[in-house]
Amino acid sequence: MTKQILDCCCGSRMFHFDKENPNVVYMDNRDFEDTLCDGRQLKVHPDIVADFRDIPFKDNTFSLVIFDPPHLLKVGENSWLCKKYDKLNKTYPVDIKKGFNECMRVLKPNGTLIFKWATRDITLKQILDVIETRPIIFHKNHNTFFLVFMKGGTND
Repeated sequence: MTKQILDCCCGSRMFHFDKENPNVVYMDNRDFEDTLCDGRQLKVHPDIVADFRDIPFKDNTFSLVIFDPPHLLKVGENSWLCKKYDKLNKTYPVDIKKGFNECMRVLKPNGTLIFKWATRDITLKQILDVIETRPIIFHKNHNTFFLVFMKGGTND
């Protein structure tokens, strides 16, 4: 069976209902274990270690791509937030645009991209201006947005 879903910034898979879903390729640029300040174990073990700005799959590979990139700029390198969510570089506008374009590249025609963004350090408007694409739908939960895009849909 060919896997139909890519999570290109999976981290510890917190977002997933089934953290071992056989239909998902879990990708992250990190592979490590650590103990958080409250004693909980943090495990980041992707199927493939790779950078979301250069996804190592052919064009039109996946039906669904999940893009939950780091969204924090103002966070300490050794903080629990950085360990859990990673940290954006100051080059984030270029990085997020490259990542978004890579996600769309590996999507099959009519495929769906789910993009999660938390607005603690960077507003949603700033991100939408960077990717130059508007979502089909979105959902806001406190300061976190879930955006839905479709390759070949009305938004690209």
